[in-house]
Amino acid sequence: MDVRGLASTSFPEGAFVSVSRDRTGRVWVPNMGPNRSFTEMHCMHGHTNFVSCVCIIAPNETYPRGLIATGGNDNNICVFSLDRPDPLYILKGHKNTVCTLSAGKFGTLLSGSWDTTAKVWLNDKCMMSLQGHTAAVWAVKILPEQGLMLTGSADKSIKLWKAGRCEKTYTGHEDCVRGLAVVNNTEFFSCSNDASIRRWHVDGECLQVYYGHTNYIYSISVFPNGQDFISTGEDRSIRIWKNGECAQTIRLPAQSVWCCCILDNGDIVVGASDGIIRVFTESDERIASAEDIKAFENELSQSTIDAKTGDLGDIKMEELPGREHLNEPGTRDGQTRLIKDGEMVQAYQWSVSDSHWVKIGDVVGSSGATQQTSGRVLFEGKEYDFVFTIDVNEGGPSMKLPYNVADDPWLTAHNFLEKNDLNPMFLDQVRAAMFLLLLEAPVQVEQIPLQVYSFAVNSSGRYIPGSGPSTVAPAGAADPFTAKLKELNRGAPNEQKLSDDGIQKLEKLLSTVSNLNAAEKPTTEEIEILWKTAHWPEDIVFPVLDILRLAVRHPVVNEQFYSEKDGVQFCNHLLNLMGPQGKPANQMLVLRTLCNSFAGQWGQTLLMSMREMVMSQAMELRAVSNKNIHVALATLVLNYAGCLHKVADLEGKAQCLSMVSTILEVVQDKEAIFRLLVALGTTIGSDGTARDLAQSLGVKSQINKYSTVTDPAKLGECCKLVLNQL
Repeated sequence: MDVRGLASTSFPEGAFVSVSRDRTGRVWVPNMGPNRSFTEMHCMHGHTNFVSCVCIIAPNETYPRGLIATGGNDNNICVFSLDRPDPLYILKGHKNTVCTLSAGKFGTLLSGSWDTTAKVWLNDKCMMSLQGHTAAVWAVKILPEQGLMLTGSADKSIKLWKAGRCEKTYTGHEDCVRGLAVVNNTEFFSCSNDASIRRWHVDGECLQVYYGHTNYIYSISVFPNGQDFISTGEDRSIRIWKNGECAQTIRLPAQSVWCCCILDNGDIVVGASDGIIRVFTESDERIASAEDIKAFENELSQSTIDAKTGDLGDIKMEELPGREHLNEPGTRDGQTRLIKDGEMVQAYQWSVSDSHWVKIGDVVGSSGATQQTSGRVLFEGKEYDFVFTIDVNEGGPSMKLPYNVADDPWLTAHNFLEKNDLNPMFLDQVRAAMFLLLLEAPVQVEQIPLQVYSFAVNSSGRYIPGSGPSTVAPAGAADPFTAKLKELNRGAPNEQKLSDDGIQKLEKLLSTVSNLNAAEKPTTEEIEILWKTAHWPEDIVFPVLDILRLAVRHPVVNEQFYSEKDGVQFCNHLLNLMGPQGKPANQMLVLRTLCNSFAGQWGQTLLMSMREMVMSQAMELRAVSNKNIHVALATLVLNYAGCLHKVADLEGKAQCLSMVSTILEVVQDKEAIFRLLVALGTTIGSDGTARDLAQSLGVKSQINKYSTVTDPAKLGECCKLVLNQL
């Protein structure tokens, strides 16, 4: 069956790994004997459906020979060692086919799926999900610069991600992006179903567009020199590009050349739809025997070429020359020439090395394939064996039902009805229609709890490693506002307007919550007034938020506002006021309110349960050029970090690290930077997994410059402590 993925390995030397629709992965090693072929060394099983992609995870102390990761149509990623045929562990999380993988430093793994997402994994944990594409993610790559990741999609775009956030979107391709390849720290290639290859700079500029293929391009791989590359596609070819030009075209006796990789010695490995892996070399020492070369040429000459794939252009048989046309030499390697031989049309390719025309096949009218693929149909950016047109209601619109032969027909029909909001009574009709269409189809059906590590403040005011959690960072005292409060109250909606007595009670509440050691407690009526005024219109609510940020530190107010009954509603209200289009004063005061809410157990519990939403929305404010907002934002991250060390929540720690890395790129205020460093140290301390993730995000290079800061001294000292941890 189709070979769908290839990857070269560092161990054994000169070996590579292949994966196939036969649900296996195989390791191939070069023979030392005179036949110069490869032998299967290891076979891996673990997927329950087709295997779509493969990559190599670099060696480490635990696995000095590295690991092999494979993705499949069963939505899973299997991770194997060379010591056993079954997976060490299986990564579950994607909701559809995993079709692309890329490994980075420190064991980081990046996956892309038909479910429109990419996911970042570390060991057996999902660290974050990259969401932003609107169709299948066909290609992913981790760039050499730590923390930068690329995704290519059927939505025709490429996205650059940093610390889990989309930093840039590249557009230019006119169809699905199918492959990515890294050139160096700042450049990469992309290939597409639009039959073009593009070279990009990470800043967004398209440096060059390469044309040569005549159909979908599925894969691309760069030679060790970092400049020349190869590509494969649906036009039955491998194309070798040197100095920006297509220097050689190698035809294969298979319609779809799915994948390629380049070995350390420069040899080219390709996998195709005929289930065969072929290795090509420039070295005379490794060239195949004369018998093998002759067998390959015979197989190529006996293959057929579909005239409808667009590979050979618009053929008019009556205008084609005869065999005498082959007496003229070609002008370049890989040049294609068609001739008429009786009632047959034959295709020949010029070989510069042999100085003669090599027959590459007979041209036929159609191969029975659809959508210009070898029997595979592209629908909504994904590949299927069939896409049926189903008419459920007479006179109504027809609907498309994609189907793979390995899928369960009943479940496929059920999902189709559910997706299109159709009555379940149609289930048997849809299944029957699928069966009839299959009979007519022109293709054969195959079948840890974590240790606490925090930064605590000692008597000198320096942040040092401590034994307990970080204290909740406070937000400061209230500003004079009483006169302003009365003025704004006059403009409040009638149902929310306060009486003079109500304003006095609000002032009394402020006095009470300003001194947390006072014996007097806020009354129920005072808290109800605060709740009421906190819902004033956003253009007049800021003085109430100033009271609120102090009030939530009091245990009585904290419990009332963050109770099971009202907590989620209240938190959502704050997030609405903090939105990117909101007023800066409200944004800052809401951030301070959220920070101070951690002072009470009720607020801490609710904010931890809403962590992903709160932190994601807070992150939207990183670009606001406001020092106070940056300090409050850093404080929020610090408070989350202080809570997360109590629980084995790797996803939460990953989000903290992502926020720290992203905010550090824009913040200038030294106090904000200091608090971010404390949050970083608290998150990674005594947690090797979090430390590895921080390294993969590249935070070490981000913070290194602060180690020499002497004003304030605490910033440089804290930075050195964190660097020692990294």
